[in-house]
Amino acid sequence: MMEPKGNILITGSGGQLGSELRSLLGERSNVFYTDVKELDITKSEQVEQFLFDNKIDVIVNCAAYTAVDRAEDDEETAMRVNRDAPENLAKGALAVWRAGISGKGGPLLIHISTDYVFDGTGHRPYREDSPTAPASAYGRTKLAGEEAVSKSGCNAIVIRTSWLYSGYGANFVKTINRLSKERETLDVVFDQVGTPTYAGDLAAVICKVMAVWESADEKKRRELCGIYHFSNEGVCSWYDFAKEIINQGGVVIKGAEEKRCRVIPVTSDKFVTKAVRPAYSVLDKGKIKNTFGVEIRHWMEPLKDESFWKMIIER
Repeated sequence: MMEPKGNILITGSGGQLGSELRSLLGERSNVFYTDVKELDITKSEQVEQFLFDNKIDVIVNCAAYTAVDRAEDDEETAMRVNRDAPENLAKGALAVWRAGISGKGGPLLIHISTDYVFDGTGHRPYREDSPTAPASAYGRTKLAGEEAVSKSGCNAIVIRTSWLYSGYGANFVKTINRLSKERETLDVVFDQVGTPTYAGDLAAVICKVMAVWESADEKKRRELCGIYHFSNEGVCSWYDFAKEIINQGGVVIKGAEEKRCRVIPVTSDKFVTKAVRPAYSVLDKGKIKNTFGVEIRHWMEPLKDESFWKMIIER
């Protein structure tokens, strides 16, 4: 694992991705893990003061409003967290650079975004330059955040991801694992297709990005800035994902194989949701692989990891 030399701020450190970054980087004097109680990134004055006081070189923004359905009724709050907060971080990074506190062109902002910026009507993996057309309030606010960061002029790398899960927090893997123990059958949609992303793998890629950035000169750093896509490899439906979760969980969790829950494929219209879910959200990852030399595991591989399931059981 990289030994970060500069000062790093990780926002949303209590979430899935932030927790995985903490697990990888550990407790270091130059890495600042924050959630809203330590730093409210929707308040520009707090952000700028924190960046100046701690001479931050890299910001990893894992914080987000991710309640997809709730955002339909509270887009204002979602916009404050998903657009205004990243903009505050970007403007704060610029202020640090202009003050001459950070070298090589100023701090880097790594901002995490989502497949929801696309409408999901495509049939080929979405590239970074594919037209965006969010079909939900959540998607609109995340796209607005991307645009605010890009327009700010700060050094920024935006990483879009999809179907995130980990041993931390609430996610699809934990929900299916729990429900499979409570029920004999589970209805899961098969007409929404994408790729799961293990947050531990995304955290490792972020660390790789930071390492490449740290060693790059100012010209190279400007070339690295832009939008990238990351998920695990392969394609599946939520139905396929659920079946693999139950299968792999049964291998590791003692007794789970004795009475295995049956997963039933259903269409999306069986579940009424306020927000539209993308029917297709596969991301093309060629750019991040070529630029940063990233090797990506198939989406099934993390589910075969015994240590992952031990974490699920313990939590």
